[in-house]
Amino acid sequence: MDLNFNDPKVKQVQEVYQSLWSINKTTARLTKKNAESIGLTLQQLSILNTLFAFPHLTQQELVQRLISSKSTISVGVDKLVKMGLVERAFSDEDRREVKLKLTIKGEEVSKKSSRNSISYKAMLTALENMDEEDIQSLLRIQKELFGHLVESGY
Repeated sequence: MDLNFNDPKVKQVQEVYQSLWSINKTTARLTKKNAESIGLTLQQLSILNTLFAFPHLTQQELVQRLISSKSTISVGVDKLVKMGLVERAFSDEDRREVKLKLTIKGEEVSKKSSRNSISYKAMLTALENMDEEDIQSLLRIQKELFGHLVESGY
């Protein structure tokens, strides 16, 4: 499909894309700053906080939640295991399945990152300036947009 950049819909696509890109870059920059303040990379902090929120995920489930490649997650998990923040454990239900869980130290680091999170504080401040109805609409629309993007098959 060729895109006609004079088409108002294509211009709208550019505007939506630019808006999402700007928000993503800004929140990633703030989160990276937070990660670096506790000696982690952005990827490692994402893994840590995801495992804190969703304990006992498999590596594949982590890949799906973080929408990242298997190799990227594998490298990140390996480093977190070496740092003593994450451990691997065989599943009670299926001994072939390996679950990931935070160590006590990993939980402490995750909690510390959330308490000191610049990106959460910035987002909280931004959302405090918006009506609750607008926030709920934003969440609904983003979820719907994400679903349509996944369904598009590209």
